Amino acid sequence: TAGGRRPTSAGTGRLPAMPSPDPGAPVRPADVERWLSELGLAALDRADRDGVASWDLRLDGRRRFDLPVTIILDPALALIVWVHFAPPIGDGFRRSYRKLLRWNDEFPFVKFSLAEDDRPVLATEIPLATVTGDALGLALARSLAIADQLLEESAGWLWIGGRIPDQSGRTSRGEALLARFADRLPELVTAGS
Repeated sequence: TAGGRRPTSAGTGRLPAMPSPDPGAPVRPADVERWLSELGLAALDRADRDGVASWDLRLDGRRRFDLPVTIILDPALALIVWVHFAPPIGDGFRRSYRKLLRWNDEFPFVKFSLAEDDRPVLATEIPLATVTGDALGLALARSLAIADQLLEESAGWLWIGGRIPDQSGRTSRGEALLARFADRLPELVTAGS
């Protein structure tokens, strides 16, 4: 298929199951798919290229909605949660670099960086030896909570003039995920935030 994307199954609208790149690997694509299902999350798209599987999702925090997330499974390395935090940065890079470096210092277990197209990304790398559905869920919840906490500071990257649109009528699709891990993220998640 073009670009390594897999077609949907006819009639069901669901994507076919991903083949395992290495049936003896400690973590297989089928494991990630099962974990996503157990977390109540559905991938919008899946791809498999050169033995590396990926899943694209759109997740909501309590305040930040429609956050694009890609989960990447490299069976020789790690499971990576890659949050497309903002569009490519167009302002003075020095100020943005300082902000990303400061956030790297303030938030443990995650890493802010710039993609090749200068888009800020937030990544969590989970070593294969410690990957579980619980670890994936915690990484996703932590990423959503950080995006919520940094909403005002990142507004200039997200919206023209940095004006946050009124989201008061929206209900978070990520509330159950955040609630499930709230007791393990007390520094990030508070009731109703």
